[in-house]
Amino acid sequence: MVKRSRIIAFLLVIILIGSTMGVTTTGILKDIKLGLDLQGGFEVLYEVSPAKKGQKIDKEILASTAEALDKRINVLGVSEPNIQIEGENRIRVQLAGVTDQNEAREILSTQANLTFRDANDRVMMDGADLAENGASQTFDENGAPSVSLKLKSAEKFKTVTEEIVKMAPNNYLVIWLDFEEGKDSFQTEITKENPKFLSAPTVREIFNQNTVSIVGNFTAEEAQELASLLNAGALPVKLTEVYSTSVGAKFGEQALNETVFAGIIGIAIIYLFMLVYYRFPGFIAIVTLSIYIYLVLLVFDWMNAVLTLPGIAALILGVGMAVDANIITYERIREEIKVGKSIKSAFQAGSKSSFSSIIDANLTTILTAAVLFFYGTSSVKGFATTLIVSILMSFVTAVFGSRIFLGMWVNSGLLNKKPGWFGVKQSQIKDIAENYDTLDLPTRWDRFDFVKVRKLFFILSGAFLAVGLVILLIFRMNLSIDFSSGTRIEVLSDKPLTTEQVESSLEKLDIKTDDILISGENKEIASARLKGVLTKEEISELKSELNKEYGAEPNVSTVSPTVGKEIAKNAFIALILASIGIIIYVTVRFEMAMAIAAIVSLMHDAFFMVVFFSITRLEVDLTFIAAVLTIVGYSINDTIVTFDRMRENLVKKKRLKTFEDIAEVVNVSLRQTLTRSFNTVLTVTFTIIALMIFGSESIRNFSIAMFVGLISGVYSSVFIATNLWVVLKAKELKKKGTIKTVKEKKKYSDEPQV
Repeated sequence: MVKRSRIIAFLLVIILIGSTMGVTTTGILKDIKLGLDLQGGFEVLYEVSPAKKGQKIDKEILASTAEALDKRINVLGVSEPNIQIEGENRIRVQLAGVTDQNEAREILSTQANLTFRDANDRVMMDGADLAENGASQTFDENGAPSVSLKLKSAEKFKTVTEEIVKMAPNNYLVIWLDFEEGKDSFQTEITKENPKFLSAPTVREIFNQNTVSIVGNFTAEEAQELASLLNAGALPVKLTEVYSTSVGAKFGEQALNETVFAGIIGIAIIYLFMLVYYRFPGFIAIVTLSIYIYLVLLVFDWMNAVLTLPGIAALILGVGMAVDANIITYERIREEIKVGKSIKSAFQAGSKSSFSSIIDANLTTILTAAVLFFYGTSSVKGFATTLIVSILMSFVTAVFGSRIFLGMWVNSGLLNKKPGWFGVKQSQIKDIAENYDTLDLPTRWDRFDFVKVRKLFFILSGAFLAVGLVILLIFRMNLSIDFSSGTRIEVLSDKPLTTEQVESSLEKLDIKTDDILISGENKEIASARLKGVLTKEEISELKSELNKEYGAEPNVSTVSPTVGKEIAKNAFIALILASIGIIIYVTVRFEMAMAIAAIVSLMHDAFFMVVFFSITRLEVDLTFIAAVLTIVGYSINDTIVTFDRMRENLVKKKRLKTFEDIAEVVNVSLRQTLTRSFNTVLTVTFTIIALMIFGSESIRNFSIAMFVGLISGVYSSVFIATNLWVVLKAKELKKKGTIKTVKEKKKYSDEPQV
């Protein structure tokens, strides 16, 4: 009997959710903050050092410095700056959407330490004597721009002028900005390296007032900037740039448009695949995936998080990963239908038996994403944050949402005796009287003996590792400035560029490099790397000149040698910690032999990616590390799906008495899971290929690394991880004579197959 009420309930829920999404999505997208790599802006990492002898850099000093920087940023009109204290002596500042990056850099780092001195260079007053927001841009009696200062105490100014008057004929009140100890106090040349002499009025009378006017060769803009800096206060420490990156507005806009388009293409292909291959459950997956995308954006809005270019890539990847849970569940349901169970019974059994595989796969990916977040820099943290949110939301929608929606239709009775709606042919269904189990079902891979060819693949992988090591020692890695330090310049033009043209433009600015790469669909992007780190003044001139010549502000990134070494060290630590975490988790959930086999195959994948980049000379940057760690977390999904089925077959086997028993467990498990493993990787591959072809140039190497890692991951999961387990179990069997699996049976007795 068909219960139409459940179908009506499904339609009403979908209409309600769909209308809510339609009404609120535009507002959510407008509210989400875009990172500087998507709207232009710049990021700088300062190393904080004492401004005077005996000063200690502690938490209070860092906090007051961050507060002073925040006040200065307000001058720029940046509504939502991101200022973070990192470690014991560093502050990171991110300004997305700032229009004048040169002005922003100058205002951030300029000390603006105002002092009033006598002719003997004795400090009489300083910036601390100014009233809060006491500086303002004014005009003198001749109409020239000036700066008016309001002091906290008229009495103190009276005392100062009394002392100055007594010093006649040297009764000067010398006003300095950014005075540096040891410099010539009466130096009149104003440069960026030297103190700024503002004025030295003669004081002939005592002033009992709380206002002072500074007159100099100011433009109105310079006077306003000085007033703003004085109101922000002097920085209590010395700041040194150790890392910086700036993105032109056109670069950001192009990256956003290209990556969003790539995402639409990749997601559309996934939707089509799910609908064609899994029929009606595929339609349910499309519904829940659409809700998943909405929820990820909604959570990002609630978190007030910043969406970066790697973050969008993680969201697109998340769609491919989110569909994995649907595929695992739907394949299980199809197996239950094939052994003769009713649609309702197959749905219940398939949903229950797939749960442990989904949990294991998601937790291992979250583990590596958490490590990536903890040890990554700002853009990588954005990728990790989006990845974690994506995994959590995919679990909610794929595990619970899909089951609720599909359950409504299954429990309505409309799908009874309609296995074709699940992609199962009537000829594939066994007679239930034959007492078939899902573990006994024949597969299209039954003629393959995966264990028999293990030595061949061990030799192939061993040879590759040996050759790869030699290649790596000879060619090494083409490290970006993230790891090797230096400066990277990216030029965007409306017309095709040539190496000679860009080289000539840089030589005019006394910048020489033979490392220029032309890329982009129309050869409109040029990248140049320098060994040295440009100063902020050189960066300012570079950005201004190239903007005039090519019509777009270039991207400029600098990394000091110290930071480059730290990034490399943190990347290595992150990889080690992720590996240890996976070993512990797989050991607890499965067994030590499986954990060892899994981690060896993952290291195999990581090394394959490294060698591939060494041979192709593709640049290794921070996003490459993000790709390696993502593969470490995701590649194990296939291995875990297979191990989960091996665990079930081990319980059924009860004892392993011969090598043939071990081989049978692996062969049967691989044959039963190969289709779902292939499909789960295929859906992620769709998104990766879309990013490679249509995505931004900035994440092209990341996409290539992910693609190579996915291909390697499929190979290692099928031919390396499982066969390593065979070798380890064979040694255990030789030592013990027999291997019991009763313990596993007791542990997993709640699973329906046992």
